[in-house]
Amino acid sequence: MEKIKIVHDKIGRTLTVWVGDPKQEYVSEETADEVIHMKDKNGRIIGVEVLNYEGVDEGDPGIAVESIVKTGT
Repeated sequence: MEKIKIVHDKIGRTLTVWVGDPKQEYVSEETADEVIHMKDKNGRIIGVEVLNYEGVDEGDPGIAVESIVKTGT
């Protein structure tokens, strides 16, 4: 499984989450919700970028991450 990479660009006001290798990005598509899907050449989403992301206030614990592990059938 690939490592997840999260990048918060405070100046550019974006939040980018990679679930695959960023070097494999082939095409990107913007949705109506100001979210960009980055895809590999097979059309699989390997990353998403949230535009106009403001972040959190001081004292806020930040981004909450939930991990769900699936086992065999």
